[in-house]
Amino acid sequence: MTKNTIYALSTVFGKSGVAVIRISGKEVLSVIKEITNININTIKPRYAYFTDIINKSTNEILDKSLIIYFKAPHSFTGEDILEIQCHGSKAVLNSVLKLISQIDGVRLAEPGEFSKRAFYNNKMDLTEAEGLADLIDAETEEQQKYAIRQLSGNLKNLYSSWREELVKTLSYLEAFIDFPEEDIPEDLYQSILNTVFKIKSDITMHLKGNNVNERLKNGFKIVIAGSTNAGKSSLINTLAKRNAVIVSDIAGTTRDAIDINLDIKGYPVIITDTAGIRETDNPIEQQGIEIAKEKIETADIIINLYDATNSKEDDALLPSKTIYVANKIDKLSEEEISKIPSSHLKISAKQNQGIDVLVENILSIIKDNFANSSNYLITRERYRVALEECLYYLDTFSLDKEIELSAEDIRLACRSIGKITGFVEVDEILNNIFGSFCIGK
Repeated sequence: MTKNTIYALSTVFGKSGVAVIRISGKEVLSVIKEITNININTIKPRYAYFTDIINKSTNEILDKSLIIYFKAPHSFTGEDILEIQCHGSKAVLNSVLKLISQIDGVRLAEPGEFSKRAFYNNKMDLTEAEGLADLIDAETEEQQKYAIRQLSGNLKNLYSSWREELVKTLSYLEAFIDFPEEDIPEDLYQSILNTVFKIKSDITMHLKGNNVNERLKNGFKIVIAGSTNAGKSSLINTLAKRNAVIVSDIAGTTRDAIDINLDIKGYPVIITDTAGIRETDNPIEQQGIEIAKEKIETADIIINLYDATNSKEDDALLPSKTIYVANKIDKLSEEEISKIPSSHLKISAKQNQGIDVLVENILSIIKDNFANSSNYLITRERYRVALEECLYYLDTFSLDKEIELSAEDIRLACRSIGKITGFVEVDEILNNIFGSFCIGK
């Protein structure tokens, strides 16, 4: 990692009341001296200064700003940092950023470089860095909640505890490699086996929640399925609270699967409106029906919607993750409504009747999935791959083998976990991780 001083706009470029420019590196004090009249010999860390930003070559005042100096190592990156809080007009930002770029030893930051420096300076591990990225990208309350937990060290503490136990086990094995004439004491023998068994069990349980973790990040998949004219498009418009899809009384209007992203009380969901399932000779509609069936197979929740005025629900062609919903009850008498199976929800999508109950049922299924996953969510595919690799080496471990081979299994298991947190050489994955960050983070 280069030691250049870097700068970047940390807020969105455009018109705003306040924008933040961040500078990190050994030339920070020089930057303060170049663009302000503040005496750098008396400047106080973590103290807000209201000052002019000046182009000293022309004596032109570019803006009146607040600046805060953070002295290393007590900063986000572990280096000297300057934060400039200036006005957020394009003219101000362009002029201030241009002025900073002309200072020797200062360059524009690469994507994620501030966070990468924080990692290299032991301010955070890789899971915390990725928790920060998730927090920036969070669109729902639950995504925000789990990102904060990861940023606070939730996963780091879990994975580090497993790695520490394995390192301790490895140290015992290494000791007996150095003294081959000694036998492993029975109590230590059992302790090593118990440690490996427990970590294997913990990792296996942790991996079981993987699908739910991906859903939290990308959205739970909810498919609205059923026959033509059941009111699927009307229901999705009601849930979305806007005209997201076309509604028509003409059967077969929906020919393709249409995905709508929603926030249901803090949980991200992708609701899919599908083509009505029926027999048809129309090749385009047939293709839409095939797509609908594929969506049903991969859905987390299926809303099997049917027209209650036909007095007959659709055939039970859907799996157990289905909520059966009778639509158009506004057209039925109380007596007709009473004949609908009690296990089926009763709604009118057009009249917004029973929608709250349907939403609560969806929410209940999602929460039940989360309850089975604990607070430790695998938020990256690379975590899962590394943990499965660790599990493989723990499965191959045995004290019946040559002790050098047993130690190597544990060493490789440690390395697999270390790939997640960054306690091994992981330069090959760092650029992929930090490259997804915005420039000023």
